[in-house]
Amino acid sequence: MKVFFKLLQIAIIALPLLAMRADKPLRVVFFGDSITQAGVSPTGYITKVGEMLKSKGQEGQYELIGAGIGGNKVYDLYLRLEDDVLAKKPDVVFIYVGINDVWHKASSGTGTDPDKYVKFYEALIKKLKAQNIRVIVCTPTVIGERNDNSNQQDGDLNQYSKLIREIATRNNLQLLDLRKHFLDYLAKNNPENKEKGILTSDRVHLTEAGNQFLAEKMLEALEQK
Repeated sequence: MKVFFKLLQIAIIALPLLAMRADKPLRVVFFGDSITQAGVSPTGYITKVGEMLKSKGQEGQYELIGAGIGGNKVYDLYLRLEDDVLAKKPDVVFIYVGINDVWHKASSGTGTDPDKYVKFYEALIKKLKAQNIRVIVCTPTVIGERNDNSNQQDGDLNQYSKLIREIATRNNLQLLDLRKHFLDYLAKNNPENKEKGILTSDRVHLTEAGNQFLAEKMLEALEQK
């Protein structure tokens, strides 16, 4: 009988705590560069994810947080991981970085070599997994929208995307292959082989249509079980 009452006491304490946890919205951090920084603008992709959740009556189930800073590379994300991500105690983190690691090699000679890119990416993942955070890794999208593989950085972007796919497999992580999604979309929707103006305004940063497309892919990944 004493054991029964002890178990009853535990249940009385535990059930409200479990209910509170169930009611708590899933905290999602989008961790990246200027594309993610712009994601919280009125037409940005994070804002659009929120709007799509609201249209489905699910806005109370998620808390969306943007943690993007323009110009950031994977090393920068590593340096601000504690303050900008871990301190927020997220349940889910999207890592979306790589454009500047590639782009800055050509534009200013300050990009990230492949081996260092993998090293810092793996270090990010290790710290996130240590906190039991669900990690979704994203391949970099585009630097130029031509669909015939003639954009200057296509080769590097393909290489770095391959590295992320391998990182996802090696660490048993969910992969959101944005590079593939963007290339597939442009193959179908850029018949004039334009350099920009379909999903991007300047070859990199997103138009409203680009933000909408990205938001749809992010939400699909988030809702995967």
